[in-house]
Amino acid sequence: MKKFSLILTFIMLFTFLTVPAYAAEYTDDIETHPFDMEYYTKYKGQDLTLNVYNWGEYISDGSDDTLNINEAFEELTGIKVIYSTFDTNESLYAKLKTGGSSYDVIIPSDYMVSRMIEEELIQPINFDNVPNFKYIDEAYVNPSYDPENKYSVPYTWGTVGLIYNTELIDANEEIDSWSVMWSEAYRGNVLMFGNSKDAYGIAFKMLGYPINAESEEQIEKATELLKEQKPILQAYVMDEIFDKMTGEEAIIAPYYAGDALTMISDNPKLDFVIPKEGSNIFTDAMCIPTDAKNKELAEMYINFMLEPPVGLANIEYIGYSTANTAVFDLLDDETKNNPISYPDKELLANCEYFYHLDPELAALMDEKWTEVLTSDEHYNEMLMPMLLVFCVVLSITLNVVRSIRKKKNQ
Repeated sequence: MKKFSLILTFIMLFTFLTVPAYAAEYTDDIETHPFDMEYYTKYKGQDLTLNVYNWGEYISDGSDDTLNINEAFEELTGIKVIYSTFDTNESLYAKLKTGGSSYDVIIPSDYMVSRMIEEELIQPINFDNVPNFKYIDEAYVNPSYDPENKYSVPYTWGTVGLIYNTELIDANEEIDSWSVMWSEAYRGNVLMFGNSKDAYGIAFKMLGYPINAESEEQIEKATELLKEQKPILQAYVMDEIFDKMTGEEAIIAPYYAGDALTMISDNPKLDFVIPKEGSNIFTDAMCIPTDAKNKELAEMYINFMLEPPVGLANIEYIGYSTANTAVFDLLDDETKNNPISYPDKELLANCEYFYHLDPELAALMDEKWTEVLTSDEHYNEMLMPMLLVFCVVLSITLNVVRSIRKKKNQ
């Protein structure tokens, strides 16, 4: 596992101060990269702590001899990182909305960023403290969810598609449509998103609607479609998908492209496709909550995540796509040309971003999602056969009792 040492830090400081003007701006090696040591060490020795709240399985953590990013930040800056995870944007939102939490850096998705801006749950970033923002591709600057780019810095981007086991599907079936998740052929072997936004997004695409609901009628029809799917499903999942798909406990599931690459590396029988009906393209972004206690430390952490060798180590580990031009330049050609990480423009043209819905439609969708989860099609489906079996058993029992009584009377 790569780590900074105190000796290495001093060497790096000396190197940085004496490096000639023509030296490279960045490298792919964290041990030789010219960090701005004056910037990163200004809080060293002050016993400070930074709270980071991120998705599960979404940072290079030292596994498999990779860079432990949080440890590297701690050793470079002297700032202790307390790192915790969430599983959906909605659970992140609930934590911030109800208060009682104290996070300095959070990583919500695009539509949740816009909602948090509206509700003043995140604060503007001082970009003077994030000089590495210069590396962000112009295509991801001033995005629709943060049009003046005051509140967010892109972390990764990606798409949603179908991950499936190539050896367990029907050999004659081409997996290219969301409809396979409703197929009786895979009953009990299909997983579904455990959050409303992604689940409804798939249903809307199946019905030929935009990925963002435009009417109550669309939500009602999508709800019925999701209820129809429920008997086919094995489970609603989020992070559980990793073990289930790599362990071949399920055959088909929708999930994020970056995580699909991780699963494929663990089980080469798996593959990934963006369905022909279209899908979701998303950006996850680093933000600072309004009640953050350590704003400048948060900005330093965000800047550190944008350092080319740090971003490279992170992207190589988590498998998602980068909006950082320096990191992209450092990627190998195989990754740059991987259609899962960087799909062609034709496929992306059929994908849509989620945005924060009208409050009434959002509330209705949440209500209907609860209805989907609490409806019990499995119970309804088995009720009639169980009643028939009960009637047969009851009939046989009554006949036996009558026969015994008849014999006694004789």
